[in-house]
Amino acid sequence: MKFVSDLLSVILFFATYTVTKNMITATAVALVAGVVQAAFLYWKYKKLDTMQWVGLVLIVVFGGATVVLGDSRFIMWKPTVLFWCGALFLLGSHLAGKNGLKASIGREIQLPDAVWAKLTYMWVSFLIFMGIANWFVFTRFEAQWVNYKMFGSTALMLVFFIIQGIYLSTYLKKED
Repeated sequence: MKFVSDLLSVILFFATYTVTKNMITATAVALVAGVVQAAFLYWKYKKLDTMQWVGLVLIVVFGGATVVLGDSRFIMWKPTVLFWCGALFLLGSHLAGKNGLKASIGREIQLPDAVWAKLTYMWVSFLIFMGIANWFVFTRFEAQWVNYKMFGSTALMLVFFIIQGIYLSTYLKKED
């Protein structure tokens, strides 16, 4: 359910674009949905985590620029910037001795520090790759970017999660 909630503005963006074929209208819908979703989460939990704040700021800045200036390139940059911010956060926290990935999910998964380090570098590499892939698609294949955003990047993330799951399965304790 949280996964669908996290993708709500992306789903609404895609649905609106599919119906209207208008990037500005689709962006306006995603912008409103992103702000409403963040406000609801803040009201319900009295906080937003770091990546939720980053996502909110990026949708307001890039989505707002797209709507106000009527230029769809701004919203197309948003995923790249988000991926690269995530990579910088993970790398920076790891190099500072406070593994951000371990801090985020370390309560659910117990792993040796060396595995957390490898996992962090996997995530950093993947997020850099995803930023480059998004940039490549929107600069070379602008008309196909919406489909890539909805299906291509989602498929790449699914493949990454499967690979990560296979890697982690060797370190997880077997239950009787």
